[in-house]
Amino acid sequence: MADQKSYQQIVDEALRIVPEVSPADLQSRLSGGEQIVVIDVREPEEFARGKIPGAYTIPRGVLEMQVDGRLPRESTVVLYCGAGGRSALAAKSLADMGYEKVENLQGGWGAWMQSGLPVEQA
Repeated sequence: MADQKSYQQIVDEALRIVPEVSPADLQSRLSGGEQIVVIDVREPEEFARGKIPGAYTIPRGVLEMQVDGRLPRESTVVLYCGAGGRSALAAKSLADMGYEKVENLQGGWGAWMQSGLPVEQA
């Protein structure tokens, strides 16, 4: 088959389309009162360990179905997963659906935790 791509190649393509935000920048924007919809696309057993305060938990596999018609397309949305790959793909998918202000959390949950930022129990 022609044009076979690896998972990493697909993630890299998504990251060329979707901007990334660092954990510190996201925390600063949230603390500053910016209206951001934060979506955790990890699996239930993953977000059971904690999440970014105020984040919605919508597993990657049902994201498009859950947000379609419920999340205004003009919303600023930041997505995250464990390390940033799945959320990059999810963010690209939302961009494909017409969401123009979609960002990926650089390094995902792991980077958020390493930064020592606030955590909420799911």
